[in-house]
Amino acid sequence: MEDGEDQPAGDGADVRVRKIIHVDMDAFYASVEQRDDPALRGKPVAVGGSSRRGVVAAASYEARKFGVRSAMPSITAKRQCPQLIFVPPRFEVYRDISHQIRAIFRDYADEVEPLSLDEAYLDVSADKGGLGSATAAARLIRRRIREETGLTASAGVSYNKFIAKLASDQNKPDGLTVIPPGKGADFVQTLSIRRFHGIGPVTAAKMEGLGVFSGADLAAKDGVWLAEHFGNSAEWLHNLARGIDHRRVKSNRPLKSLGGERTFFNDLITDTEIREALAHVCTVVWDRAAKKGARGRTVTLKLRYADFRTITRARSVPSPILDGSALLAAGEAILGSLLPTEQGIRLLGVTLSKFEGEEDEADEETAAPADLLSLI
Repeated sequence: MEDGEDQPAGDGADVRVRKIIHVDMDAFYASVEQRDDPALRGKPVAVGGSSRRGVVAAASYEARKFGVRSAMPSITAKRQCPQLIFVPPRFEVYRDISHQIRAIFRDYADEVEPLSLDEAYLDVSADKGGLGSATAAARLIRRRIREETGLTASAGVSYNKFIAKLASDQNKPDGLTVIPPGKGADFVQTLSIRRFHGIGPVTAAKMEGLGVFSGADLAAKDGVWLAEHFGNSAEWLHNLARGIDHRRVKSNRPLKSLGGERTFFNDLITDTEIREALAHVCTVVWDRAAKKGARGRTVTLKLRYADFRTITRARSVPSPILDGSALLAAGEAILGSLLPTEQGIRLLGVTLSKFEGEEDEADEETAAPADLLSLI
């Protein structure tokens, strides 16, 4: 995307093409641990707790070859990779390195939008570094990250956020992929819809049930069909399949809450079923919190009963929650007062909020979950 970067694009971009870089650190937490402990290099490493209730926060590429993934219960990870080495997380270290990396970003872009400790969007349209192209900026950023931190990063360069993020994942680890204007739709349509950022496993499964497996399959569906099957998401899906994304890179997005919820095909009746569901949702929520380096003090539990009555209960703890076990313990403390239940549970959700630096809310018992991300 070096020549003609500022020319108008033909697949839905604004008047002038933006130059967006998405930078994603490679196996960030695990790579930091391998960097700092030479004995771990080349070995399967999982950052997280090894206890029965432990959760994998990050896995090295050596561990990923065995199917070990973030948010996986530690007991499952150990079963899949018996030689797996567990290392406790050091979030203060990861946060310090993240700040170091973001300082590099700011040498080349005024608009930097961190998504978590290990990834961010950069709008380099203004060519702050005077390098002449977004591709040159991405190369230099990756080189500086390696030289100054001893870690590797992958980057995607394109004319919008959606494609830049897809591109950064294309040649991991330590890769650079450039998708120029005019090539976005072709690139998107070669990919599985499961690669699309924003399409979760449930929506992907629904699409596959309707015969939509790739971006090309999605692009072949018209707006009427999309609206019939996906409602208000129709226009968004229509645009994604054509490589269109008008979102701007936005700096300074304060994180207020994060969470997850799960809807069940069959209502949960027994205390054991409900507690197991809580453990699963807490695992996913903690994975998201760990990736963002977010440490909150308020946990909110959401339950929807078989008759669709919905309740939320929240509780704050004196100090920030530091691991998945503590999040689960807080959730179980809330759930305990609601069991046994007289009717089945059809949905369960957990939200973490009141992050470090935020002011206390007046009434913690009335806090409601926000920005929940559906799991299934």
